[in-house]
Amino acid sequence: MLNPRRLSAALALTAAASLTLAAGSAAAHEPWRASRSVALDHWRGFADDFSSAVFVQTDNPAGNAIAVYDRSFDGTLSPAGTYATGGNGGVLQGSVVDHLASQDSLVYDPQVRELFAVNAGSNTVSVFSVDGDRLALRQVIGSGGSFPASIAVHGDLVYVLNATGGGSIAGFRLEDGALSPIPGSTRQLALNTAASPTQFVDTPGDIAFTPDGRDLVVTTKASGSAIDVFPVNWQGLPADQPVVNSEPGTVPFALAFQPRGQVVVGEAGTNAVQSFTLNYDGTLTPGSQVATGGAATCWLVADGPLLFAGNAASATESSVLDWPLGTLSLTATTSTDGGTVDAAPTADGRFLYVQTGAAGIVDEFRVGFGGTLTQIGSVTVPNAAGGEGIATSGF
Repeated sequence: MLNPRRLSAALALTAAASLTLAAGSAAAHEPWRASRSVALDHWRGFADDFSSAVFVQTDNPAGNAIAVYDRSFDGTLSPAGTYATGGNGGVLQGSVVDHLASQDSLVYDPQVRELFAVNAGSNTVSVFSVDGDRLALRQVIGSGGSFPASIAVHGDLVYVLNATGGGSIAGFRLEDGALSPIPGSTRQLALNTAASPTQFVDTPGDIAFTPDGRDLVVTTKASGSAIDVFPVNWQGLPADQPVVNSEPGTVPFALAFQPRGQVVVGEAGTNAVQSFTLNYDGTLTPGSQVATGGAATCWLVADGPLLFAGNAASATESSVLDWPLGTLSLTATTSTDGGTVDAAPTADGRFLYVQTGAAGIVDEFRVGFGGTLTQIGSVTVPNAAGGEGIATSGF
């Protein structure tokens, strides 16, 4: 969908340029050229909104990087450059194809055109400015804890989920393209994150703001098997303690949100997708649940009424439709390359890019009716085996 503000501005500028040309038709050529130049400059800025790229995080322990791919009109990808994050990737004990065992480790904010990446092995977060398919590293800052694994962004607030050391969240404010720690924003989760050799299932998996920004939601995976909800006050500070919604045996891993306001969770313990209503007091009321038919259902992304769940152990992507009355139904199951992990849809919903951790391959799919997926190609990301983190820009 086109950005309405950019569209209105571009149309207004074009109209103004047209009036200038009409009024000055009898004048000398130089003013006409100047008016045309101004109009073209603004149209170039408007055209930047059409830039379509896919960003993939390698999470390489020897040096984390973001691989950038141009997306053509038919959805296929071509390399456009690789950018070092200034930090190292990390590997949780016991992980094989999902070294971070998390979602939202790479987040793109289209409002400010900035990309946020975790450097789990360095306990830092990198901030990039985005210009089409080009990145510029603006900042590397401490994450406020150990092993940052997930990032949540809402307006000028950025919260980082640190996965080890019992787990914690730490808040930052985004100002002029850089992050500044918010004093008093760190909250400890007090989870058993040191379990070995199953550390990768005992660390928290995802942090996300609700669409209205009133709450921060955290999944704890097997350590507590709960969904924690932190109300956020007007200063951007979370409550001292979360509302703990225990979901025994489900191993809540990934979060997504639906237009009806539902919180939807990918559950690795039950290999299912479960919807919840988030109540004003932070409690969750279960709604519809559907089995994915896959194994190790961990990652979950929303694409309008469609949900796509990655099944790491079965190398499949499950398509789930959220019907208007809130019922979830499985509509398709599609094979991917080995180690299905993270995924990212395009803003127009036409394509889905699935990151697979066994060999660091990104599979390219066209999205059809009811969430059916047709593979149109794939790319191998150098040094990205076991890596996680993928995001898209443009339309």
